[in-house]
Amino acid sequence: MADDVQLPEPAADLLAAAERVTSPWLRRCVERAALAGGHDPSGWDDVDAMADDAASDLLSALETLLATDVDEQRNNPLSLYRAATAAPTELLRRHGVPEPHADRFAADHFPDDPYHLGPATWNDIDDELHTPGLTWGAWKAMTVLQRRRDEGLR
Repeated sequence: MADDVQLPEPAADLLAAAERVTSPWLRRCVERAALAGGHDPSGWDDVDAMADDAASDLLSALETLLATDVDEQRNNPLSLYRAATAAPTELLRRHGVPEPHADRFAADHFPDDPYHLGPATWNDIDDELHTPGLTWGAWKAMTVLQRRRDEGLR
């Protein structure tokens, strides 16, 4: 991200919280799925590297998204977290963790998330993201509405 880009306060607060919780969340994803599949990941030497690398990529994408004008954003932060489950999914497969049964809805709608790692809410990642995530969403909605009012569209 360019050093001269100043994020709005709600975006900066969300990014700061995400920086604290993302790597541990990715580790927890692996630990829960591995244990549920009958594997003990405590001896796996590749979990930390996967979590740190995937977190770095995710945080970079999140910073880019948050620095993008709200009218130009084509996805949202939670969608970035859902996409980030590809790295722990690959690691789980590499270690032979069986994929749990998926009901038809999950299989049809989330085919790239066989271990059911993708978050539906901020709290599914970490409770620390709840308030900054909701605050950012409310700020974005308010910004868009105010712009439409200023344009005479609302």
